[in-house]
Parts: sequence; C-alpha cells; structure tokens
Amino acid sequence: MTDTGARRAGLTPKSIVIWTCVALVGGVSWGMVALSRGEEISAIWLVTAALGSYAIAYRFYSRFISRRVLKPDDSRATPAERLDDGVDFQPTDRRVLFGHHFAAIAGAGPLVGPVMAAQMGYLPGTIWIVVGVIFAGAVQDMVVLFLSMRRDGKSLGQMARDELGRIGGVAALIAVLAIMVILLAVLALVVVNALAESPWGTFSVAMTIPIALFMGLYLRFLRPGRVLETSVIGVALLLLAIVGGGWVENSSLAETFTWSPETLVFCLIGYGFVASVLPVWLLLAPRDYLSTFMKVGTIVLLAAGVIITAPTLKNEPVTSFASSGDGPVFSGALFPFLFITIACGALSGFHALVSSGTTPKLIQKESQVRMIGYGAMLMESFVAVMALIAASVLDPGLYYAMNSPAGMLGSTVESASEAVANLGFTITPEDLAAAAKSVEEESLIARTGGAPTLAFGMAEIFSGVFGGAGMKAFWYHFAIMFEALFILTTVDAGTRVGRFMLQDMLGNVWKPIGRVTWKPGIWITSGIIVGLWGYFLYTGATDPLGGINQLFPLFGIANQLLAALALTVATTLLIKAGRLRWAWVTGVPLAFDVAVTFYAGWQKIFHSDPKIGFFAQRRQYADALDEEKVLAPATSLDDMRTVVLNSTVDGVLMAIFLILVTLVIGHAAVVCVKAVRSPEPLPTTEVPYVKSTITVPDSRSAEPAAATSGASSGANSTSGPGDSR
Repeated sequence: MTDTGARRAGLTPKSIVIWTCVALVGGVSWGMVALSRGEEISAIWLVTAALGSYAIAYRFYSRFISRRVLKPDDSRATPAERLDDGVDFQPTDRRVLFGHHFAAIAGAGPLVGPVMAAQMGYLPGTIWIVVGVIFAGAVQDMVVLFLSMRRDGKSLGQMARDELGRIGGVAALIAVLAIMVILLAVLALVVVNALAESPWGTFSVAMTIPIALFMGLYLRFLRPGRVLETSVIGVALLLLAIVGGGWVENSSLAETFTWSPETLVFCLIGYGFVASVLPVWLLLAPRDYLSTFMKVGTIVLLAAGVIITAPTLKNEPVTSFASSGDGPVFSGALFPFLFITIACGALSGFHALVSSGTTPKLIQKESQVRMIGYGAMLMESFVAVMALIAASVLDPGLYYAMNSPAGMLGSTVESASEAVANLGFTITPEDLAAAAKSVEEESLIARTGGAPTLAFGMAEIFSGVFGGAGMKAFWYHFAIMFEALFILTTVDAGTRVGRFMLQDMLGNVWKPIGRVTWKPGIWITSGIIVGLWGYFLYTGATDPLGGINQLFPLFGIANQLLAALALTVATTLLIKAGRLRWAWVTGVPLAFDVAVTFYAGWQKIFHSDPKIGFFAQRRQYADALDEEKVLAPATSLDDMRTVVLNSTVDGVLMAIFLILVTLVIGHAAVVCVKAVRSPEPLPTTEVPYVKSTITVPDSRSAEPAAATSGASSGANSTSGPGDSR
C-alpha cells in the first residue's frame, strides 16, 4: 500500500503494527482450529479466531462498504429528525439504539441453531458463522438499514412494492408478512417453554418491564441525555431483579410467579400489543437497551470463562453425520442444511425486518448505520460462536442423550445409554443420572431444542470459574432465564415491526391506516399482528402437534428465504442508484443464499426420506394410518391424521414460499436490466435531501468524510449507471 493509500485508509505506522498483530493472532487461531487432526484443542482458539476476524472485518470491510457503496451523509436529516413524532420516530442516542437493535435481532437463532448444528462438528459451524456474518449477514443488516432510512423507514415489503413493481412487490409483501408471523410465533413459543413453571425466570423477566419504563421516563424527563447515568441505574436494578428471582423461587412467592404455558401465552400477547402501541422511547428502546447489558455481559463472562478455564472441545471437527445426513438431532447433509440450521448467527432474514422497521426510524445520523447495522450483527455472531463452544465442550454422549428424540432414547437412563451407544458414543446410566442431579433436574434425556444443552454447557464453563460444582445448578437455571430474556426482546420488537409492515401493506389500499400518526390504525394493525402469531402460539402451547408446532419445520428455510428477499431488494436498489460496480457486495451473498435455500426447499418438498421430505413423511404416515398403525411422535390415530395434515400443509407452504420468492427475484432481475440499459437513472422512492439541524456530540461512529460531505453530496445521492461509485 502506498503512503497516500495508507493515509486514505486511516492507517498510521502504529495502527499498521496493531492490525498486523490482530491478523496474525486470527490467522494462527484459524490454523489451530482447521488443521487439528485427531487431538483435542482448546476452545480458546475458536474465541480468538472469531474476535480477530470480526475486528478486521469491521475496521476494513464495513468501512469500505460505508465509504464506497453507501456514502452516508451526516449533513442530511434522517427520518428520526424530520418525522419526529415521539411515538415511532425519535432521534435516539446511538448507544441506546445499538442496544435496542442488537436486542431486537438477537433471538433464539444464535442460541439454539449452533447447538443443534454441533452434531456436524464444530468446524463447519464455526466457519459459516464467522465467514457468513462478515460477507452476508452484517452486510444485509447494514445495507437494508441504510436503504430504509433513506426511504423514511419503509418496511422491507413496502420497499419491494415501491421499487420492484406491482407483481413482484405484492409477492414480496405476502411472503414477508406470512414468514414474519411464523417467526414471531416460533420465538414466542421458545419463551413460553423456557419460562413455564419457572418462578425465577418469570419474576426476573417481568421486572425488566417496570425497570425499562422507569429508564424511559428518567432519560426523557428527569435527566435527558444522561445515558451513562441511566445505564448504571438500570443495570443495578436488573442485577437486583436477577438475584431477587432466585430469592422468589425459594420463598412463599414462588407459587405467585409459577405460571402455566397458557397464562404465559396471554401475557406475551398482551405485552406484545402494549409494546407495539406505546411510544418507542417509553418501553421498547429502554427495555431492549437494558436487556443488551445482560445479553452482552453474560456472553462476555462466558468468553472470559472459556479463556480462564481453557476447556477442550470434545466434539469432533467434522462428524460422520455431516456427510451421511442421518443425524439424530436433525436429518439432512451438511450442504444445505447446516446453513439453514445456523441462521441468525450468520445470516437472517428476520434482521432485515428490524433494519427496515424500528431502527431506521430512530437513528440520529447516517454514519451510525455502520456501527449499528454491521457492528450489532458481529456481536450476535459472537453469541452464536459461544453457543457452539458451549455445546462442543460437553461429552458427546451427554450431548446426544440430551438432543436425540425421545422415541429413540426411551424414558430411562438405561435405554438412553444404550441408544447413544448405538450412535457410536458412550455414556453410562450413572453419568446421565449424575448430570441431571448436578443441575437439579429430574432428567436431561431428550431435552431437545438446543436451549437445555446450551444452559448445561454454560453452567459447565461458569461453574469452572465461579463457585465450582456446588454452583452448577444455579448457573444452569440462570442460563435458562437468560435465554428467555434473550429471546423475548425479539418478540416485542418484532411485533412492532409487523405492525409497520401491515400498516404499509394496508396503506396501499386505504391511505389513513398507513399513516403512523393515526392512532386507530396503530391499534388495529397491532391487534391483527398479535392476534395472528398469538393464535398459532396458543394452539402450539396447548397441542404438541398443533398451532406453531405445525409450522415449526418451516422456520429455518423461511428465515433464509426472507434473507433472499432482503438481499434482492438491496441489490436492485444499489443498481437503480447507479452503483452497479458495487452490486456484488449484496449480489454474491444473494446468489449463495438462493442456491442453498432453494436446494434445501426442494429437498424438503421432494426428498424420498420421510425424515427430510414433507410429502414423503405424509405418505409414510398415511400408509401407516391405512393399516391403523401408530408411529412416533403420534400416540393415537387422531395424532396420525394430524401429522398427515401437518406434512401436507408444510409441503404446500414451502412450495408457495419458493414460488413467491422466485417471482420477486424474477421481477427484480427485469428492473435491474432496465436500470443498466437506461441512459437515465430509474425513479426511486428515496426521499429528497433535507439539511440536518441537529448535532451529535462526540460522534465517534461518524465517518470523517461523511460528516463533512455537505448538502451537495446528499442532493446528488442518486446517480445514473455511469456514476463512478
């Protein structure tokens, strides 16, 4: 690099030495992870490999995208400034907004997906989580956030409707809303399962609501601008709520906070509605910001525990299940199903909904897109790496005893031990009983879904640093509560995002309901959204084969199809804006995501193995039903009929989703060809430049060039295909 090039990149001799050391540490760590042959390696290498990669990606790649592709302009007023209404649009301190955005995007995916994918080994999952987030997931979040911000915070579906034409836009709106409802119901069900009959978790999570309300009022009226002061008070109250939850569990109040799944469902529905209609500064933003302290704090402590205890990875780098596709946790080969199982830690369509939902309506300055969009996604990716480590430090025998289905393991420690031995791993009945006793659980057999395994792995690491074996049960139940809090923040933010989407959609038919200032429209659309996901949630909580349980198999692929829609819209808008030379930034991850997800969808529809293909499963259960046989997980002939119906519905919906996404991509391709061939830029819905009148003191996230670019740069932000950008 020339001296001039180094100066332009902001590099000094000191920074060159620092970044060279970071690159060396990351490179050596990747070498240790990838080149180990047969011997156990320390989990520390995964931590340092990930952190080194994230640091370089944020410093160089995200900076390149910001400066060359997006070109943010801090002299340009954002929607939060121009449309400030104190309800949905509100200029928000970047630290608070980072916390809100991270809390909103970080749900069940980065926690349980990597745990389940550990059946294929720690190496494929680690590579996908780190490489995927750098070149796909964080890029999607950052670019979609910027594009939505330039369009008054329009939702992803509405941007597709405005920019891709009627047919492609309508297909996108339908697909996005349907997938959104499924994702919200699945996330809510995980929260219900985690908090049901848990007074500690229920009390601690419930207390975050009044604490958040206090923080919102304190920051807006009592001590405006005192973010650090408010944070200290909020964190102190949060820690008190966590400790108090343990006290409640062992007191006479335990029964008061021991709620059934049905009770939790109605509480979640009510909370989702309230969080959607209240001003964003009052509940949603401060609660998510508060939750981020616990989320990030717990993950940092977990990383510190890994570094201190240096546990070895007992999992194999790549297991035989990666190629055979007959693993007990989930069926299917590494390609494509690893990339579907691990979604949110690497690439997630749900994030695009948040990036085109609440966040673009709150951002103060355009240059903060980099820190909030790219940076928050890197943080979530690190959560996924830590989850994979927590699963991989467990003995494989225990891992498969916890994550294999009950029908294979049986109900006793003896039958589970024998079943695990048939998989090629060893764990004695005594070891299984001792593991359950160590965390004060009656049994750990067939505790599927990933969450209990993650909690046990976290307890293993934490107890090695804090308190020893005597504290293992405490850390296990703390981790269960942590997971519930982690996921709940995506439900409240997601409901608000769903309300925005529905308002945008119905606003195409009746203008008043699309206005964010019309309160009846806010209440009506919020009620519809919580009613939709609430119905599937309630049915799923009361019927093991009904409601959202019926649609759960669609979760992973639907999420990645949503990412394909987001990347399609982003690529199209870059090309329409004259940035053809940079379209590969979103175009390459789009091509990979489409290849992976469509192949996975094809297999889920047409594969002959009933464990993979929906219609193959339908045939298997229909044939057994004709012979009046009962196959697991069904326990009766009525259950058999339900399984047949569920398989049919899943297969049909999968086909519909693939067709809708194909329509969107096809129409986007037509628009892109027109944009390239047109001598003049095609019209877009990007709002005109308006000069900003607010200042952000000590905005360390601002790009120097962007902060001083002036009005002319904003006024000419949409250029023709020949633009040098």
